[in-house]
Amino acid sequence: MSDRLLIADGNSNLRENLSNYLQKEGFTVDGASNFHQALNTYASYLHDLAIIEIELPDGDGIELASKIKTLNPKVKIILTTSYPSISTALKAIKIKVEDYLIKPFVFDEIRVSLSKLSVLHEKEEKQEKVYSFKEKEEILSIIGESVEIKLLFEKIKKIANTPTNVLLLGETGTGKELFARAIHESSYRKKKPFVAINCASLPENLLESELFGFIKGAFTGATSDKKGLLEIADCGTVFLDEIGDIPLSLQAKLLRVLEDREIRPLGSVISKKVDLRFISATNKDLIEAVKEGKFREDLFFRLNVITLSIPPLRERGRDIEILAYHFMRKFAIKMGKTLKKIDPRALKLLYKHPWPGNIRELQNVIEQAVVFCESDTIMPEDLPEYIQSPEKFLDRAKEIPVLSIEEYTKEFILKYQSIYTEQELAEMLGITRKALWEKRKKWGIPRSS
Repeated sequence: MSDRLLIADGNSNLRENLSNYLQKEGFTVDGASNFHQALNTYASYLHDLAIIEIELPDGDGIELASKIKTLNPKVKIILTTSYPSISTALKAIKIKVEDYLIKPFVFDEIRVSLSKLSVLHEKEEKQEKVYSFKEKEEILSIIGESVEIKLLFEKIKKIANTPTNVLLLGETGTGKELFARAIHESSYRKKKPFVAINCASLPENLLESELFGFIKGAFTGATSDKKGLLEIADCGTVFLDEIGDIPLSLQAKLLRVLEDREIRPLGSVISKKVDLRFISATNKDLIEAVKEGKFREDLFFRLNVITLSIPPLRERGRDIEILAYHFMRKFAIKMGKTLKKIDPRALKLLYKHPWPGNIRELQNVIEQAVVFCESDTIMPEDLPEYIQSPEKFLDRAKEIPVLSIEEYTKEFILKYQSIYTEQELAEMLGITRKALWEKRKKWGIPRSS
């Protein structure tokens, strides 16, 4: 059973105290204060356990439990209530929740209930003689049945319980953080922190203090000590996303952490020992960056002990359909809609699209389709215009099959930059605004006024 659970309760003190208690018991806990926040949080992580208050401030906890059961039939749910009644108990039984507790309760009652659910889960596992590959992937939030994904998952299982550093290579939007989390969750470090750091999102001075922390008085504004992310992640996993964007000055300091397993907060003269596994990711050619002097060769070899290449969506065959249905169910639940299928004509359009933004772009496309869908089936007209009519989008349909992803992306920007905002363009391509700026700079495309 997953060690991640959701607590949905309007009482902030109870929610926080119960969360702290369960974290000490080894669980990773996500909290939500109301119906809609809980549904959005659950749809993001698909927890295997949920503790839900019936009297939520903005909705019925039993209805929330029912929606969650629809999204994941295997979820185990404990309902809590301050106003017990036969009516609510019968409703709870009808949707097959696993336990029903009356407030106020002591936290040990929750622990005993969760222990029972663990025993129940073990019995279910014994009845299922063989885990299908698909089920194993879903536990780790990796959705797919293509040969490429199965081979990659086999590699993850082999390397997970080693301390070896891993470098993930892949295009923007391929889900590199998901694979990093899969490695962490499959390892002996899974009950320790997983800390994700985007090296491209913070300026150099702020990135250094975020990584290493600082002591009081280290610089103007440092009014108290602050732990860095590397110290917070001690005994766990550090995921360095966009590692190719880390400044050279910080590369030297990071190399020392990898070699000495020590960190030194800004302003301090005392080093601290840390036990960390590093997983890095980039969509850049680091070998070329080394040649150009933009990335340290010694750091590259330290990080690049094992390399895993994440395949782009266009190379994952039928995973496009599997992922499309996954996102359809996710967004239908979040938007309170009942969607059953995707029309074959719409699926055909999805298969034809080259997906320069990969999984992130597909998720955006399906979210839009769910918004516009007025029946129980996603139709071609529910999809974005550039998916429906690629020939209108490029004005040269015959050339579409031979366009490279880079050419396609360039055409997309040139065609639509006068229509959409920077943020909208980036989201449609499934990339960040920074990545969009870099592509403009690379191709010499000025922003339209």
